[in-house]
Amino acid sequence: MASLNKITLIGNVGSDPEMRYTPNGKAVTSFSLATNRRYTTTAGETKEETDWFRVSAWGKQAEQCNQFLSKGRQVYVEGRLHARSWEGQDGQTRTSLEVTADRVLFLGKRTTAALSEEGELEPEDLPFD
Repeated sequence: MASLNKITLIGNVGSDPEMRYTPNGKAVTSFSLATNRRYTTTAGETKEETDWFRVSAWGKQAEQCNQFLSKGRQVYVEGRLHARSWEGQDGQTRTSLEVTADRVLFLGKRTTAALSEEGELEPEDLPFD
């Protein structure tokens, strides 16, 4: 039986990206991403809630994210969701959901550019014909 693990997010970068290299020299960039949801309660009150995601990009895409993303920048992320567990200082097991990016599209005022996992621009990603 087939399965699918895919997540699509549009939000704002929460902090400047952090790039590092694995021992075998592969680049990885991590950044936080905030998504907002506005809704109206049954009492007519408008509420807003924010969800935070940790995003990791690899290879050439990681280098591009590190170069072009900054805190506050709007970004589209497509990837897979996975759980990471660790033991906190209090001895309790903690779990967080993280996104491994397959595709990142830089949105907002600067030039729009899309990167696939290989870091290549694709013709359909260009903002003109």
